[in-house]
Amino acid sequence: MTVALMWEARAAEGRGAELLAWVREQTVAASPLRREVLRAPGDRVLVITWWDAPYDAELPELPEPAGELVARPVHRWRFESVG
Repeated sequence: MTVALMWEARAAEGRGAELLAWVREQTVAASPLRREVLRAPGDRVLVITWWDAPYDAELPELPEPAGELVARPVHRWRFESVG
């Protein structure tokens, strides 16, 4: 089964480039099948990682950025592939 983890954060005012750089520097304890970093208006950054694992598997995730870097808590979602 393929599981996708989605991690989305909104940067504090004027700190979008800094949040994007921070995300690109982050590593997790294991290597996903695929990792993609996206950005959107409003200084939002989205990271999607794909894993070969059961839906409820314990998987490494990106941490929370320092509080002053983000405008709100990180949003996280988990999806499974339905092929």
